[in-house]
Amino acid sequence: MAHYCAVMGEVPTPLPASVRRGYGLGSVATGAFGTVPGLLLLPYLTDHLGVAAGLAGVIVFAPKAWDVLLNPVAGRISDRSEHRDGSRRPFLIRAGLLLAAAFALLFLGPVAPMWLGAAWVAVAYLGCATAYAFFQVPYVALPAELTDDYDERTRLMTWRVAVLALAILVSGGASPAIRDALGREWGYRAVGFFVAALIAFGAWAAWHGTRDAPIRRPHRSAVAFASQVRIIATDRPFRLLLTTFVLQALATGAMLAGVDYLSTWVIGTKLSATILFVCFVAPALVVTPLWQRYGVRRDKRRGYLLASVLLGVGALSVVVARSVPVGVVYAAVAVVGVGYAGAQLFPLAMLPDVASRSADAQTRVGLYTGIWTAGETLGLALGPALYAAVLALGGYVSSRAGSVVVQGDSALTAIVVGFSVVPAALVGLSLVSLVRYSLTREVPLR
Repeated sequence: MAHYCAVMGEVPTPLPASVRRGYGLGSVATGAFGTVPGLLLLPYLTDHLGVAAGLAGVIVFAPKAWDVLLNPVAGRISDRSEHRDGSRRPFLIRAGLLLAAAFALLFLGPVAPMWLGAAWVAVAYLGCATAYAFFQVPYVALPAELTDDYDERTRLMTWRVAVLALAILVSGGASPAIRDALGREWGYRAVGFFVAALIAFGAWAAWHGTRDAPIRRPHRSAVAFASQVRIIATDRPFRLLLTTFVLQALATGAMLAGVDYLSTWVIGTKLSATILFVCFVAPALVVTPLWQRYGVRRDKRRGYLLASVLLGVGALSVVVARSVPVGVVYAAVAVVGVGYAGAQLFPLAMLPDVASRSADAQTRVGLYTGIWTAGETLGLALGPALYAAVLALGGYVSSRAGSVVVQGDSALTAIVVGFSVVPAALVGLSLVSLVRYSLTREVPLR
């Protein structure tokens, strides 16, 4: 098989740099959509519409729960697509533009009555989640069809993660600043259009940039869908890798949801939300190529372990946020950013290794990817819901736009614990599965 060419002494053909760049630019869309709702949607519901924290958590979670069911279906549909431009690429432009349109509507709903505004968000977010499933699954599935080389996939993911870090920096850093500069009502609407433009650009760039890529066309599998799911469920390396990634996505989602609350109620300085985001993302722009080199020289699994430890230690360090200078908090978040870069790069580079091991890999890579993205979606959706639950337990007081409230000591503690202790515990739990993962360059079939 082609993907064992390095083992058999053949020299793999590297992908053109233009394809790496084109594929990587798709992360502008995934980074913007993965960041801004997690950052601002929960505060929009609790502090602008006046929705109780518990209910707001349900509204943020429910559309993504639908995605968990939809992602494997999207993978199956793209597996069986026979479009002349490839099985994955047409989904990038079509679903990407639909996602952009749905996101533009997300913050355009009424503020009063509260139930109507909440219902608008729920429906619009459901539309976003549906479109995103049909963009993200084919996008994540592409690397397994672009190259068979173990290390080339790491290089391809380096472009993706570097662009992802930049997209998170731009979208997550600018969105709170735009909202605060224009005022809550018009600011949120402007954020919707700003992020929609980023999503549309990323979708077009990924579709256009991979137009000349040597994509193999998958063959239809004779194995029934349910049987394929059972086969994948028994794949131990995939289960372990997926478990690790989902737990860390849950941790990341909780931290992302807590940024605005930590900024507003604990740090309390102007632009602190944007500064927190810069501290979180900017290190990735520097360390991602270093993580890539480490993975090529020492192996991806070892790099993933080290990155995960840094992610967890950095998160736990924020627990002292209420009693230390703000610079210490920013430094701890920067450590999180260093770990986060590796914790994104390595599993995304390891997924194609797992998915392409079987003889009929091309017939199932989309299904593998669909289950993977369903797990990621579940983690990122549960993260804000979990953070909202911590706020509710701490007695957080929601408010309507323009009103003034005071948070009690228990609520402030909940804000910090949800941002630090809870994510750190989840990362620690993820290490249990990661240390049992055994698929490496030297052991390709275990």
